[in-house]
Amino acid sequence: MTLPFPINPALQNVPVYQPGRPIEDVARELGLPAAGIIKLASNENPFGPSPLALTAMQQALSGVHLYPDGNAFYLKQKLAAKLGVEPGNLILGNGSNEIIEFVGHALLGPGADVVVSQYCFAVYPIVTRMFGANLITVPAKSYGHDLRGMLNAITPQTRILFVANPNNPTGTLAERNALVELVNEVPPHVLLVLDEAYIEFLGNDAVDLVPLLRFGHHRNLLLMRTFSKIYGLAGLRVGYGIADAELVAAFEKIRQPFNLNLLAQTAALAALDDEAHVRKTREHNRAGLEFFTQAFRELKLELVPSHANFLLVRVGDGAKVFAGLQKLGVITRPMAGYQLPEWIRISIGTRAENERCLAALKMVLDFPAGKN
Repeated sequence: MTLPFPINPALQNVPVYQPGRPIEDVARELGLPAAGIIKLASNENPFGPSPLALTAMQQALSGVHLYPDGNAFYLKQKLAAKLGVEPGNLILGNGSNEIIEFVGHALLGPGADVVVSQYCFAVYPIVTRMFGANLITVPAKSYGHDLRGMLNAITPQTRILFVANPNNPTGTLAERNALVELVNEVPPHVLLVLDEAYIEFLGNDAVDLVPLLRFGHHRNLLLMRTFSKIYGLAGLRVGYGIADAELVAAFEKIRQPFNLNLLAQTAALAALDDEAHVRKTREHNRAGLEFFTQAFRELKLELVPSHANFLLVRVGDGAKVFAGLQKLGVITRPMAGYQLPEWIRISIGTRAENERCLAALKMVLDFPAGKN
């Protein structure tokens, strides 16, 4: 039935984002006990949140009848001190996805161009189309960004260039010199949005671009980060952007009041103190990547070397393998929606979860039991 009022025509070409399947959905659909299902689909921290964050949230529960601090004063202060910037350089979001939407509200409209890479995070095209802008997709290079090609794709109408580094869903990492060149060569009329959701997994290998924002030299640079991944707070939705104070002031006009709830602010504040939890997660993640990488190479399965907390592996019919793994109680992520129908993405879990996933994958792909 047709609605009696018109819907924004830009929404006709906007796809619905499909997240990794929740454990409860799979349990209901397949009649499996939820406790026996493992989820390696959404790049979550298998160790959960920091114990400090859990304790802080428990102590804050009695205050949930009150509105939270709409400006998240203490979280901004602590983040600013950690990053070496001013609180005015920070914008907080209900996940970094909300920061992407702020960018769309502030910069996009019909006639504007947005440059992305093939195999980019699905939300970039969604937000582009939501605001009626034109999407320019640059072919990938070894499943990663062709940064020079993206620079060459910029037009006078380009308003945003999105780069996730490490990239989701492929896990690729931009070469250091190429990344610095990109930052220096993006013309001033284009906002370079560097999505660094997985940067903490790099440790000392990360390129720290925050200093560029301290002195106002790169006013067209926005760095996005999140507490959803290494900090293990995906269910609370806490993301933040680091940018020129004038751009942040524009985003503040768009941001909804109280977009960061009390427990989210409390948990993020405490999580920043738990360096041991971050270090443990990073070290375990490296071991998990090595485990799957060695196993897939021995099985002669093609994979994309990853710098994040997940791996892409080529399995033939990705949808069929995804369904087969689900029946065995293992949720992964099919990649057809990212133009990679022969691949699945596997998040790094605990050691036991990784071993169970590998065993299930061998069963689905019908490898001999002894083949490792």
